[in-house]
This record gives sequence, structure tokens and C-alpha cells, in this order.
Amino acid sequence: MSKVSYNRLWHLLIDKKMKKKDLGLSSSTMNKLNHDECVNTDTLLKICTALRCQVSDIMEVIPEENEE
Repeated sequence: MSKVSYNRLWHLLIDKKMKKKDLGLSSSTMNKLNHDECVNTDTLLKICTALRCQVSDIMEVIPEENEE
């Protein structure tokens, strides 16, 4: 199964001089993001709207080594 990484989100927040709390997300959602766990599309839409970006700007899918 593929994994998700939100490293792009953290870099984008730094570039925009924003803090995680500026996204207005719940602590449970932030915990999921911090641990590279899946979140729902409504959350991704909220983040992209706040940052004025696309989903690919905040996350990437990392396939397992045996997947292609």
C-alpha cells in the first residue's frame, strides 16, 4: 500500500511564513498530518484554500518499493 507525505505542506508553510495553527484545523487532524496519515478531501480542500495552492503542492503519494 502506498503512503502519504505532507512534507510539501510543511515547506510551503515555512515559505509563506505561516504556522500550523494558521490553518485552523483541529488538533486531531493536525496529529494525522504530523504522522503522515490520511485525511479526508474536505481537509485537503480547506488547506489548499487557505494556502491558495493545489493538492500536489501540499502532499505526495509515496509508493511502496514493490509497487510500480
